[in-house]
Amino acid sequence: MTSRPTRRTPRRTPRATPPWQLAAPALFVMAWGGNHFTPLLHMYETLGHYSTVTADLFLGFYVVGLIPGLLLAGALSDRYGRKPLVVAGVLVGITASVLLGLGFTSEVVICLGRFLAGLSVGVAMAVGTAWIKELSSAPYDLIARPTAGARRPALTLTLGFGLGAGVSGVLAQWGPMPTLLPYAVHIVLSLVILPQLLRAPETVPQSRAHGSLWVDLQVPLAGHRRFLRVVLPTAPWVFGAAGIAYAMMPKLVESQLGELNLAFATLLTVVTLGTGALVQPQVSRLNSITRGRALVVGMGLMLVGVLSAVATAVTLSPVLALVTGILLGAAYGITVVAGLVEIQRISTATDLAGITGVYYSLTYVGFLLPVAFASLTAFASYPLMLSLLAAACAGCLALTAVGLRRA
Repeated sequence: MTSRPTRRTPRRTPRATPPWQLAAPALFVMAWGGNHFTPLLHMYETLGHYSTVTADLFLGFYVVGLIPGLLLAGALSDRYGRKPLVVAGVLVGITASVLLGLGFTSEVVICLGRFLAGLSVGVAMAVGTAWIKELSSAPYDLIARPTAGARRPALTLTLGFGLGAGVSGVLAQWGPMPTLLPYAVHIVLSLVILPQLLRAPETVPQSRAHGSLWVDLQVPLAGHRRFLRVVLPTAPWVFGAAGIAYAMMPKLVESQLGELNLAFATLLTVVTLGTGALVQPQVSRLNSITRGRALVVGMGLMLVGVLSAVATAVTLSPVLALVTGILLGAAYGITVVAGLVEIQRISTATDLAGITGVYYSLTYVGFLLPVAFASLTAFASYPLMLSLLAAACAGCLALTAVGLRRA
């Protein structure tokens, strides 16, 4: 009796994790740590008895921290590498959450924590975006689409912003230790991703020559004609949309919500950023359909969203506030990716991080809108201020359309 030959099952080789996926979780947790504070503003006003202006000031210190993170970190990463700066950014974000979790009763500690959170997000945006762009290109990724370098970091940041705000808002509304637990979750997540981050490859050659740090900090591309005519008019509206949607709208309708103010603020944040995350993968197709005019589409939606915000300020309708969040979220998602595509089109490996930092610095100018509006309420009403903002948005839309036609 002949024995049957033994059939050997081929051994499967484990698939290696794409390099960009090793770095992306770091951007995710830094964005989480930057935005999980926003839906908690009502908690700081009610439990901490901080004024509306003080609560908005906490948002302002976040932007103050962003600026050095965006403008300095890019130049430093060109000298010392992307990975060391991103690791440092994650550690700074952990420190920020420790301060915010333990310093609920101290304005100074909260401002310092928000400053460090902004610094961390600045590193994520300037250095992390450049790093993932490089990890989405040869030789690290041979199959990525041309726009993947803009879409992947933008989507990762948006998911971090949205999920961080959503989870923290739910924990603060219904969980135990509302002033501490949201920050503890962020700390744990950050510690979990660090081992994977350390495995990610460095993309900056050690042999790259450098002049003085002052020379490295200069970003000549900021004077590029396409940057000035196409990107600059749209940049402040990116996070201007976010500031209007989930920092301003909840305050306008809070008299209609009773005890659900914090939950509604959380919902608005998640809806706005969730809509942004859904539309971002479609920007490449939108650019193809419109022959490179996705920025015009994004700014058109932005104008509709600001007009919806005017209507919300007049009617004080929570339903209309939710519609405003969806419109501005879609506008945010299109505009941020289309803006990144534009700057990556004109940049090289040696100035990518720097111009990305400049771009994101300009986008966050819009996030100061809630602070500015809260400070001006003694002189003008929200419907009037938002109407003037709509006129400014229409002007920027026209500038962008003309700039793209000339470019």
